Formats: sequence, structure tokens, C-alpha cells
Amino acid sequence: MTPPPLDTASFSADAIDPSTGTLNQQIIERLATFDMWSMPAEEVRRLRRSGQGPFPLAPQSERARWEEIDGPAGKIPIRVFDPGKARGVYLHIHGGGWMVGGADEQDPRMERFVDHCDLAVVSVDYRLAPEAPYPAGPDDCEAAALWLVANAKERFGTDTLFIGGESAGAQLSVVTLLRLRDRHGLTPFSGANLNAGCFDMAMTPSARRFGLERLVLNTRDVEMFRQRFLAHGESTDDPDISPIQADLRDLPPALFTVGTRDPLLDDSLFMSARWAAAGNRAELAVYPGGAHVFINFPSEMAQRAFARIEGFLDGL
Repeated sequence: MTPPPLDTASFSADAIDPSTGTLNQQIIERLATFDMWSMPAEEVRRLRRSGQGPFPLAPQSERARWEEIDGPAGKIPIRVFDPGKARGVYLHIHGGGWMVGGADEQDPRMERFVDHCDLAVVSVDYRLAPEAPYPAGPDDCEAAALWLVANAKERFGTDTLFIGGESAGAQLSVVTLLRLRDRHGLTPFSGANLNAGCFDMAMTPSARRFGLERLVLNTRDVEMFRQRFLAHGESTDDPDISPIQADLRDLPPALFTVGTRDPLLDDSLFMSARWAAAGNRAELAVYPGGAHVFINFPSEMAQRAFARIEGFLDGL
């Protein structure tokens, strides 16, 4: 496989739609007085759930229900969208810097996978740092994937599986794929939807150089999230932590989605190239001016990105 083509025009300031620039400025102004590192993690989670964090509050769906599965440290909550008949199951791993977020904070986006892609959805409510640092979150995601492999056919009527997530959830998605391959000899997923992932915990140039502007995520945030996740001094060279360091052979087709105003831009650029160099199908979608996980904000660009994601999943 050849590396995915890169449209250099996407990185020009002239390519940024005025509405995207306006949205970015609104985000910066909204977060100007929001210092999540001055408060306990539990308070940050409470504020996020009340819509006072960086992302708009998403309504919870009446179509979803909570279930529990066995995990390495007890029960793992999963949020399930089961349409009754589906062509596949999407294992979703939420973002939030391994510290905040939850499986019920993006229900409308999960409903799109049900309605537009004919998929059931299982979203994992994995344990969070700093209370449960590495390897707790990855362990829970691995357990959820193994549960799905063992139960998807009986539970959902299909064994066609997809995986994906945003930010930390994209990193955890790749770690899960690698763990299933290397620890269990399994490559059960037909595709990976990887949005603005943090694939290099040592920090790529775009993350190091972004600075302190609070456009959802900045350099300090990446460093602080990493410190809380890697609480015992784990090496950032470990492929289980920085999957860009892994042997990436025999992984499924992947779509990498990222905006040019995302501190983790290089993570997607570099990882998509490594994915393709390992012989896997890789698609790269770069959106001019897009902030970190811009698909969480209502905009025409987010709608286009969702349409691209849905088309990718439909084509697998």
C-alpha cells in the first residue's frame, strides 16, 4: 500500500472557511477562564456533563441502554444501541484524555451509526485516570473487544465488527487492535474509524509547538493528560502506550480524520503514513481550520466529516 495522498492546499489559511474561524474564536473565548487543571478530576467531569466543558452538551438517547460485562477489575459498563437487526457492530471508545468523558456523552453521534450505517453500537465506559491510570483503561477496552468477539453473533446477529473513537479513544482503539492481534491471535475488526488520535505519547511536533491557546486542547493539556494517565513513569516508547511505535502489520482499513488547527494533527499525519507503509489500507481526511475533535461541534464541516466517516464504514 502507498501512503495516503496529502492535499497541501488544506493547510493554507486561505482554505479555512470563515464560519470555521468564527467557531474557533468562540471556543477560545469560552475556554479563556476554564482551567481544568485547577480542580479535581471529578469536578472537571461534573462540569463537562453539565455542558460547561469544551464540548457542547449532547442529549442522551432513549434508544440506548446500559449493560455490564465482566472486566479485569470487576464489571465494565457498556452503552448499547441495538436496532434489532444490523449488518455489523461498532465498538466505540470515547475520548477525554483518559481522564474525563463517558460512554453516554455522544449518543446523537452513535445514533448516526445506527441510522446511516445499519450498525449496532457498543460504547465502553472504561476506567479513568487519575484514579485508575494505565493500564486500567486499555485493559477494559481489551476486555470489551474480547466480549464482543465472543458474543456479537449471538447478541446482535452479526460477527462483522468495526472499532473507533476520538482523541484518547482513537489511541485506545489502536491499542485494542494490537492487543487482540498480539495477545490473542485475533484480527476480527473490518475497519477502524480514528478521529484526532494521540498516537505518540512522547508528543509529535504539532503537539509540542501548538502553545497555550485554548482551542479545545493545547500543549499543556496534552502534557497534563499524559502525566495523569502514565502515573507510574511508564515509557512513552512502549507500543502499548504510543502505538505509532508498534508493528502495524495486519490491521484493518482505517480512516484518519483530523483538523489543521488540532495539536494532534501530526499524530494523524504520521500514523496514517505508517499504517499504509505496513501494508494496510489508510485514508486520511484533513479539514482546514478544524479544532481538536471538531466533529463534536455543530458545523457544516462536521457534517461533511461525518458523511465521509459513514461512507468509509458503508464501503467496508
